[in-house]
Amino acid sequence: MAGGNAERLFIPESSDEIAAILRDANEQGIAVTISGGRTGTVGGAIPFGGYVISLERLNKIKSIDKDARVAVVEPGVILGDLQKAVEADGLFYPPDPTEWSCQIGGTVATNASGARSFKYGATRAYVQRLTVVLASGDIVNIRRGEYVSSDEGVIVIGEISIKVPTYERPDVRKNVSGYFNAQPLDAIDIFIGSEGTLGVITEIELSLLPKPEGFFSGIVFFERRDDLLAFVDEVRGYSLASRECRQTADTPTIDASLVEYFDSNSLKFIAEKFSETPDVAGAIFFEQETTSDTEDALLEQWNALLEKHNADLENSWFATNAEDREKMRAFRHALPLTANERYSRSGFRKISSDMAVPVEEFRSLLKFYEYQCGPSGIDHVIFGHIGDCHLHLNLFPKNIEENERARHIYGRCIAHAIMLGGCVSAEHGIGKLKRKYLAAMMGERYLNEMADIKRAFDPKGILGRGNMFDESYL
Repeated sequence: MAGGNAERLFIPESSDEIAAILRDANEQGIAVTISGGRTGTVGGAIPFGGYVISLERLNKIKSIDKDARVAVVEPGVILGDLQKAVEADGLFYPPDPTEWSCQIGGTVATNASGARSFKYGATRAYVQRLTVVLASGDIVNIRRGEYVSSDEGVIVIGEISIKVPTYERPDVRKNVSGYFNAQPLDAIDIFIGSEGTLGVITEIELSLLPKPEGFFSGIVFFERRDDLLAFVDEVRGYSLASRECRQTADTPTIDASLVEYFDSNSLKFIAEKFSETPDVAGAIFFEQETTSDTEDALLEQWNALLEKHNADLENSWFATNAEDREKMRAFRHALPLTANERYSRSGFRKISSDMAVPVEEFRSLLKFYEYQCGPSGIDHVIFGHIGDCHLHLNLFPKNIEENERARHIYGRCIAHAIMLGGCVSAEHGIGKLKRKYLAAMMGERYLNEMADIKRAFDPKGILGRGNMFDESYL
């Protein structure tokens, strides 16, 4: 976003320092924008006046308890650094947003997910406790299960009382569109994904998992898109059924940790970095955890499924060791890298979708993307988290006229996703750029219910001003 500006920048090193800054800002009614790794894509950390608080110096991994499988960190800790630290202790922190240089505080503030959310869910599933500085300067510790809504739908935290919103969340696997809601509602879940609008997170306790023994990965190419989609449907079905049955080592079955899609245009981009990439209808990148006891049986099952759906096994790539797996992850990251290199000098930003829809509506959304983009003549790619029915459509306009048409296409895709019962943001958040789309999805009544929560924690509306909803609601 253009035009960002601030009166003062603070780089505090403790919760107490942040509390003092917020007390001063609250007394004067000065807007405060929270800044972390600045890797977000929706403008949430861009200030328009007021103060900026950067959390970059709150960057300590305070503890890793190997036996309890818990880590306590400050918000400025880099995700990649935390993952390396816990892996050294034989542990595993699953959330894996594409940008590994993001900060943990930002991942909590946006409930970040990534490719492995197909099996492991988003950040929310791992947050057990938060220390939060409220707009008033008060510091609260919120542990999961401590502040839960009553039968009447009310949550009380100290002197603050909020009413649980009445909206129902879309039946999608990923959704970060507005404040979280559930019945009953845990207060910690309101702060997770609140995008810096309710308080400043200064300490986070995360649950960890045992580090998987091994992985089997594949990048598999398909000549026909129908074969690819049928393959994904079956992988999704097997994986979800496997989790419901709580598979044991004695009965290994297909249970993918990630299922990623690349359309034919995506593969053309990637071929600039990986020349061995074939020119086909599409590709799937999958990953499955294995052990020495289950690896052979699982490889046989995957191979049978790939043959059934006519995968191009001769040109596909498979890996069972860390070195080859890193090459596959590099393949995944080659797409945004190549696109950015090609279009960075055009003067126009890419226009990127982030919608998710219910499983039964996914093919309709994909078909709509293709129908809108194919005849447009605008360079584009469709890729992403197909296991979660959540794909990114990236449009790359090269001039003013294409930029205008691309924005209209994006708006039509948003409307179609809402019509299908989907959400407007599955993982990137709302920020300042997508406020009007959240309004289209939720409507006046439910935005006002969100605003009631915001006012309860931040009566003067100083935190994250302009994020999620227009100031007129406050």
